[in-house]
Amino acid sequence: MRTLTAVLALVCLAAALPSEAPAAAPPAKPAAVPAAKAPAAEPAAGAGADDLRVLAPDENAADLLHQYLLAECDARFEARRQEVEALATPEAVRARIERVRKDWMDAIGPFPDRTPLNPKVLGAIEADGYRIEKVLYESRPGHHVTANLYVPTEGKGPFPGVLVPCGHSKNAKAYGAYQSISILLAMHGFVVLIYDPIGQGERCQLLDAKGEPKVWGTTEHTLTDIGARLVGASAATYRTWDGIRSIDYLVSRPEVDPERIGCTGNSGGGTMTSYLMATDDRIVAAAPSCYVTSLGRLFHTIGPQDGEQNVTAQVALGIDHADYIALRAPKPTLLLTATHDFFDITGSWDTFREAKRLYGILGFGERVDLFEYPDKHGFNRPQRQAALRWMRRWLQGIDDAPTEPELTLQKDADLQVTACGQVVKELGGVTVWDLNLERARALAKDREAFWKDNEASACLAEVRRLAAVRPMTEKPSAECVGTLRRDGYTIEKLRIERPGEPPVPALLFLPAGRTGKVPAVLYVDGRGKAHDAAPGGAIEALVKGGEAVLAIDVRGIGETAAAKPKKYWHNEYPIAYLGIHLARPLLGQRTEDVLAALEALTARDEVDAARIRLVGIARGGPVALHAAALDSRFAGVTIEEAIDSWMDVVATPMCKAQLPQVVPGALERYDLPDLVRAIAPRPVEIRRPVAPTGEPKNANAKIGGAP
Repeated sequence: MRTLTAVLALVCLAAALPSEAPAAAPPAKPAAVPAAKAPAAEPAAGAGADDLRVLAPDENAADLLHQYLLAECDARFEARRQEVEALATPEAVRARIERVRKDWMDAIGPFPDRTPLNPKVLGAIEADGYRIEKVLYESRPGHHVTANLYVPTEGKGPFPGVLVPCGHSKNAKAYGAYQSISILLAMHGFVVLIYDPIGQGERCQLLDAKGEPKVWGTTEHTLTDIGARLVGASAATYRTWDGIRSIDYLVSRPEVDPERIGCTGNSGGGTMTSYLMATDDRIVAAAPSCYVTSLGRLFHTIGPQDGEQNVTAQVALGIDHADYIALRAPKPTLLLTATHDFFDITGSWDTFREAKRLYGILGFGERVDLFEYPDKHGFNRPQRQAALRWMRRWLQGIDDAPTEPELTLQKDADLQVTACGQVVKELGGVTVWDLNLERARALAKDREAFWKDNEASACLAEVRRLAAVRPMTEKPSAECVGTLRRDGYTIEKLRIERPGEPPVPALLFLPAGRTGKVPAVLYVDGRGKAHDAAPGGAIEALVKGGEAVLAIDVRGIGETAAAKPKKYWHNEYPIAYLGIHLARPLLGQRTEDVLAALEALTARDEVDAARIRLVGIARGGPVALHAAALDSRFAGVTIEEAIDSWMDVVATPMCKAQLPQVVPGALERYDLPDLVRAIAPRPVEIRRPVAPTGEPKNANAKIGGAP
């Protein structure tokens, strides 16, 4: 990155060092980063400990990043609102639909070519007025889908067909409410296909030695999402493709009229109904239940949910829940809602009004409706009855008000397609992790050719684009808000800040009695800037060796770490997914913080700008590699106790805390070792690398520089 020539505003509120302090000559060469002593938490004020906090108590530091990201989303929601409100003609509405459709298909995909389904019916249950077939098919080669097909045994076909994606119930297609909607539809002359999602029912993708699921549901969806994002897809890609192929199976049945297809699902099934109705134009009538709200209300209430409910760059592209409806205009869509749902009802009405207005401009306002019932989240009887009525109206030409009688449900085991209850245990086959790894390995050859066939500058431009590291157009300020003195050095508490961005709390350690400019270390510790800052710690050893050290908290770490509970094995998943929605992955944002800190450090009179090296520890490791690759002013970089390859992440199903390290689509162009090679011939040292599980990986490595 081009060096900024303007001088940074440096304001120090404390007194300068005494000029009579004893001199200390700078070392002949940079000292190695000392091994840290016993881990130290961020010191609190009092009890004899130094207060190393920089931000004021009333700043609510733990929520700063979250509020910043919400504000960034809100700005895009407002821009989208103004764009949609300006639509006043059918031509304008259609033009926007076509643009959004292209963006949506790019974001939700890429989808593979269709391959043989290889369907099998492995059993059946005869019931009163319908038959339940136990069905197995392959949405991708070797990737099995378990499903139940409800077929009317009364009346004359072909019948309309309805796909029912499941919500996040552990028993998936066997869940009571999902059996009920399937039976209700079948009793009224619909062929119904209800299938297990990955991670639920018979399709848990990761089993232990006894064949039991290690994780399931939302946790598995988020873990599968990590590797999928790295190879340019997402959990939503896999889930949506399963739905598309399920429609392929449904319309292949001779009992089904392929021109009369509906889709309805609840909660996570409402998510998939929304995605599918926006993606697959074979769906004529749709009724998503207890999901559709608006992204703005979602983010400001319960926040982003599990992996498949977050589509890469969706907010940046201006795609909201109302677009799921608009993209299928003028096909009929009913929003099933509950007054007391945790998916905010206000957002549901906002989305309904927008979609209703757009359909009205197109001349089909009656084809969008909303059903609200004073209940909590769920596919409850009133919602099921409303879904049935909607399907009868638009797929059978009957507009009545059917009611749901008492239904006889099947036991979970009786609905199983496999004998043991888990398809991976019984049939093996290909899991989502296998598919992610297969894709990653295929991309490795493309990456090698990309770096071989292009200039380094062009390759690094792609790194910058994918990680969304923006050029620094405005200089940061660095305000000193306090000074501490220790034996042989001082600590300045700095607040580094760029206009419109969260502050970067920093500690500048300066050796006493220095003569002339000293070499410096920019210290990016993923455990927080104070972790190694205690007396006798690793930072003190560097300072007493004659180097200045600037230890920083990149956003979301240390002082600004979110105080949210851990979920999906990731305590940073809300902010990570907000960044992904904005097409600004958290890793790229943190890289910008490092580069802002570099500007602050090079502006110091005490520092030799030609001798600044970078240290990245734990979560700071991948961030440091990006910063050093993108800015040649770093004389070298040391990475400690961090992952050193995203290929390892893709290959590790039970990875921990890796979501914030993800750059969507990165493995299409680069892996972390490519950054190491790009930094050379500047020295790069990899010390004590860790696996994506957090466990030690292998021996240290040193690349470039002196041996």
